[in-house]
Amino acid sequence: MRLSELLTPDHIRVPLKAGDKEGVLRELVAMALAGDGPQAEEVLGAILERERQFPTGIGYGVAVPHGKTPVVPNLVVVAGTTQQPVAYETIDGQPVRLFFLLAGPESQAGVHVKALSRISRLVRQEPVRARLLAAQTADEFYRSLCQAEGA
Repeated sequence: MRLSELLTPDHIRVPLKAGDKEGVLRELVAMALAGDGPQAEEVLGAILERERQFPTGIGYGVAVPHGKTPVVPNLVVVAGTTQQPVAYETIDGQPVRLFFLLAGPESQAGVHVKALSRISRLVRQEPVRARLLAAQTADEFYRSLCQAEGA
């Protein structure tokens, strides 16, 4: 499975406008669901609950917030970068500029785990992170992702 099959340029925002953790999460959820409303609140609630249990800052300036909810029929992945680092609970104590958010139903837990694993493997590579963070547009971010995956 390629991350570039799950994440398209219309699900990437460069840069994200929010400057704090909850704001970034709200912005990513709104992008995932193409707007706000009750569904967005439920997805955000699932993601915030997951954050309370175990924060999703994986280090290297990267966070991968995710949650499972029946509100989303299929796994959705969105991504974005911030111009300024955002305070976030991370393994290495560093703030975050690169975000990948995943939301989907429990029935797609296998795909969810594979996507998390794929993201983790890619962003552990410093050149990949650098290219994603240097992207000036969603298309440039997506092209960098495809290049990293050898697509």
